[in-house]
Parts: sequence; structure tokens; C-alpha cells
Amino acid sequence: MINGLLVVVLLGAGVAGYLVFFGSSGNAQTTAARTAAAANRDVSEVVTASGTVQSSFSAAASFGTSGTVTEVNVKVGDVVTKGQQLAKLDPTQAQLQVDIAQGNLDTAALKGTATTAYRQAELALKQAQDALAATTLTAPGDGTITSVTGSVGQKVGGNATSGFVVVTDLKNLVLHANVSESDVSKLKADQAATVTVNAMATQPIQAKVAQVDLTPTTSNNVVQYGVTLTLTDPPAGLRPGQSASVEITISQASNVLAVPAAAVQTVNNQSTVQVLENGAETRKTVEVGVRGDQYVEIKSGLTAGEEVVLPPVTTSTNTNRQPQQGNFPGTGTGNRNGGGFGR
Repeated sequence: MINGLLVVVLLGAGVAGYLVFFGSSGNAQTTAARTAAAANRDVSEVVTASGTVQSSFSAAASFGTSGTVTEVNVKVGDVVTKGQQLAKLDPTQAQLQVDIAQGNLDTAALKGTATTAYRQAELALKQAQDALAATTLTAPGDGTITSVTGSVGQKVGGNATSGFVVVTDLKNLVLHANVSESDVSKLKADQAATVTVNAMATQPIQAKVAQVDLTPTTSNNVVQYGVTLTLTDPPAGLRPGQSASVEITISQASNVLAVPAAAVQTVNNQSTVQVLENGAETRKTVEVGVRGDQYVEIKSGLTAGEEVVLPPVTTSTNTNRQPQQGNFPGTGTGNRNGGGFGR
């Protein structure tokens, strides 16, 4: 009888020790309270977007008449100025038409410059002169030759759309980005921005908002508005077509009292924070200023050093500890996997 009782006691002690050693099964939830002190810092509200570097000017130049190319005066990479000759067609036929039109005008003038015949001859001469001028292709603006599609001996028509030569301004580059419909109302001209080109991530470029589109574009039910930004002192090697990200500063405040944005709750335009005082939490109404992604300016309602309560972080701890191979104390030998006991 005594021996049987002793066995029961030992088994009970062993089970209790097992539970203490391994813990109970299930997941334990641990909630850690967090606080942060209100302190002075710089706060900025920004709108982020992605975009593409573009030229402020790019134009495809084509001949305004038909003919055979006799000269190509430029190559890709050449820098040109507006009005500079780029290429030329054979002007023989066009010059002949000018000579004929001039003769007709001279004949009509003998009968008086107020006659219908004279006015018609005058118009014909102007058209012939325009056709002759169209045999010379000139640069539509200042820039760099980025494409030449034609060559000497080629026959061209007067309605080409692709451009015989493309001139692009590679000095005055801009960034075109798209912002969401919820952010576009915050943007206006001359707002400062920082552009980071993906290919030059270590060289941020300062920029300014130049234009905000009035009409949106919609793709896959997403509404966005185009924004054009001028680049200040772009680095060498920057090229049109490169992708970039941009942060546009909407508002900012320097050295102001601020708390983490997560601590501020706003309902019906009234903002409050939870403050920890003498171990107890107290809700205070505050007046906020600039709202950044990380920090919010506090204009009134708090003083520096007050501890605001942040949302708790809940961690899950799995207490199903995996038993390890070995002898369980006080119960003889056995396999701990599954908690079995040896006899």
C-alpha cells in the first residue's frame, strides 16, 4: 500500500515537472506598451511618385516637299541651332517652277498690277518659292541630333510622319511623373522636389514643379494626373527615357515640436494623443500642423518631453516546446516525444 502510494506521488511530481519544464500548449500573446517623447525636429509632408526623364523639346523634322536627297549635313550627336540646315533635296524642278512663275508674273504686270491675272500670278510665284524653300530641311529648334533616318540618294515624299531628322534638347531636361487623384490637389507650381534617377541613385537632383495637368489619364481603373518638374543642375550623363522617383514637398516646418504620426488620432477634424503620466494614460487634445509620414507637428496641447503612447505591438509566442531526447527526471527512462513515460 505504501509502495503504491509512493508511485502515485512520484508520478504526480513528474507530470508537474514536465508541465513546468515544457510549458502549456498554445500561443501566448504578449502586448508591449510603447511610448515616445515629444521633441523638436524638422517635419515635412511629401507626395511621392514615379516618372521618366524627358527632354523639354524634341521635334521630328521632315521635308515639306517631294524629291531626291542630295545632302545630309548632320549626324547623330551633332549639336545644332534653330534654322540651321540639316539636309537638302535636288532643287532643280522647284527652281524651274519659280522661274516660270516669275515670268508669268512679269507678263501679267504689263497689263496692270490691279488685275485678277496679276494677283493669280503673284500667288503662284509665292507657292513656287515655298516649294523651293521646302527642299532645304532646317532645325526646328536648338538641340542635339538624336536620329537621322535618311541618306543621300533617297527619294522622300512631302507627307512623311516619322521625321527625316529628330532634334532633342539634351540640356534642359524635365521629369514627367504621375500622381494619384488624392494627391493632385496638394500640388502647385514652384513646389520644391527631390528626384532620384534609378541609374544614378547616389546623385539626388533638386527640382521644382513646373506644371500640373488639368485632365487625368486612367489605366486599369486607376486615375492619375501628370506633373512636369524642371531639374536644377542635372548631372552629366542624364538621358531622356531614364526612370526616376520623386518626392514633392507639400509643406514643411523646421525645429518644431513633433510626435510620431502613429501616436495621433484624428476624428471629425479633432486630433488627440494618449499621454503617459505617472504610469497612467491620459488623452489630450492637440492642435497639429504639418503632417509627415513619420512625424506630425504639434502646435499646442503638448510640451517637450511628454511621453505619448504609441499603438501596442502584439507578439505571438508559441509555447509548444519541442521535447528533446533524454531521460525525464524521476520517472525512469523514456522518449520525451509525445510526453510518454517509461515503466
